[in-house]
Amino acid sequence: MRTALYPLCIFVVLATSIFSCKQLPQKNNNLNNSRFTGVLADSAMVVSAHPLASKAGVEILKKGGSAIDAAIAVQFALTVVYPRAGNIGGGGFMLIRESDGQFNSLDFREKAPLTSERDMYLDKKGEVVPRLSLDGHLAVGVPGVVSGMVEAHKKYGKLDWATLLEPAIVLAAKGHMVSEKEVDYMNEHYENFAKFSTETNYFAHPKGNWIAGDTLKQTDLANTLKRIQKEGRDGFYKGKTAQYFLEEMQRGGGIITQKDLDTYQAVWRKPLVGKYKDDYQIICMAPPSSGGIAILQMCEMMEQFPINEWGFQSPKTTHVMIESERRAYADRATHLGDTDFFPVPIEGLLDEAYLAQRAKGINLDKASPSKEVREGKVKGAIKTKSSSMPKESDQTTHFSIVDKWGNAVAQTTTLNSNYGSKVFVGKAGFLLNNEMDDFSAKPGVYNQFGLLGNEANAIEPEKRMLSSMSPTIVEKNGELMMVLGTPGGATIITSVFQNILNVIEFGMSMQESVNAPRFHHQWFPDTVYIEEKALGPETIENLQEMGHRFQIRGSLIERKSIGKVDAILVRPDGKLEGAADIRGEDTALGW
Repeated sequence: MRTALYPLCIFVVLATSIFSCKQLPQKNNNLNNSRFTGVLADSAMVVSAHPLASKAGVEILKKGGSAIDAAIAVQFALTVVYPRAGNIGGGGFMLIRESDGQFNSLDFREKAPLTSERDMYLDKKGEVVPRLSLDGHLAVGVPGVVSGMVEAHKKYGKLDWATLLEPAIVLAAKGHMVSEKEVDYMNEHYENFAKFSTETNYFAHPKGNWIAGDTLKQTDLANTLKRIQKEGRDGFYKGKTAQYFLEEMQRGGGIITQKDLDTYQAVWRKPLVGKYKDDYQIICMAPPSSGGIAILQMCEMMEQFPINEWGFQSPKTTHVMIESERRAYADRATHLGDTDFFPVPIEGLLDEAYLAQRAKGINLDKASPSKEVREGKVKGAIKTKSSSMPKESDQTTHFSIVDKWGNAVAQTTTLNSNYGSKVFVGKAGFLLNNEMDDFSAKPGVYNQFGLLGNEANAIEPEKRMLSSMSPTIVEKNGELMMVLGTPGGATIITSVFQNILNVIEFGMSMQESVNAPRFHHQWFPDTVYIEEKALGPETIENLQEMGHRFQIRGSLIERKSIGKVDAILVRPDGKLEGAADIRGEDTALGW
């Protein structure tokens, strides 16, 4: 069993989660009668995509660090032990709820380089050059992770910066055993590591094949982390690390320059806050995350329907959820982009009357063909050509943290595709993102995740590309209730949406909710993607009769599952329930 590769204390927690996951929620409203839970703790909780990263976070919490301190430690640890998504060569979002109920959010999403151009991925005929925005040096956006972590520490850190980097440095210098799942991914991308990197890198095994249990030692990365530990921001954006980065860009034909590195800044943004019914408040990221607006839109539409009476994944409940997803993604494709460059009509998109009208347009007996569903006419919107959305990679990572004071962090970061652009920075030891594919390379053309975009998300220098990353926090009656998020590209938004409803409307524990099979609709293509066992045969038959079309995307244990939600629930008794997704090697650790 691959979990035997990790320390015994971690194995015990994993075993608990795996055992509980063999049960799936009953499709009724009385789930409390067969309740099972995730990992419980009295004081604090960390849930991340890798057991060693979760362990690093708990170590920081035990030393008196805050949830923000732990988040920084987890982020750098994931760079070492989860290289296909954890990173310092990419970007993301941090959502914070302080123990006194104050909210904040940090946008450290990547930016388009200063010399980028709107049509840089088009050929002479104006057509998109296949994979030019995905593979190699030209696909790389200016990374934001290190800037983001430095800014978070300046504002909220309790422990000194050096302490937060130490767990990752030790993991990189001493090495860690590679799991069976990671081995499969690394071996699969062996040729790409060689093809798109200009120097030898340690992700391409010298013997050509990684074996589960092999030790991955990353000396160059350890040295880079030591520079960041000693010099902070300058340890990445200046000096040796920047030199190695820019030399890699020059060797591979990239366009990022020292000026790009000098001018990049993470940005504090006001989170979006919306009510769900009378008791719940949902806190989400604002653009360039598209998730916050879409989640609040879908939840508002659900208030118009008695889904609690209809039941979990019943035909009626599933139908109206699909229809709300269809409408939210139509709005996403047309109206959303980086608010520093495009006037996103946030107020109009979240207007209760507007969303009530959108919900009113849902026919309870018939699916709405996506070709007949358009973006809504909202106050403050600039008229642009409607189109479908760009695809986003599934290989993002999310973690959720609550500390002993009640501070909470939901953080989602990404390289975009597995291992990003596959570009390894020689002598620096880290991989670079391929986030430029999240722009609309050409309005109306799909990206790698089948999403469409339009003028609002067109390429411009220093612009942040639109994202589905959706770190989310939920309150009940003014008190912290849930911290959650997930990878999954376009499916991030619907996965978070469904987990919120699973707990609030259908009475699930956090682990029951995370384990529950999921479904997804994104307007185009006009298909409902489902995991195996997500919907019963009778439900599927009823929905097909309404006009819905289905495609099985994967099972709970396959790569193409829908999301990997890592979440924390504050139970009525005050205990924290950490729920790690069974679809990966995710781990909840508490104390």
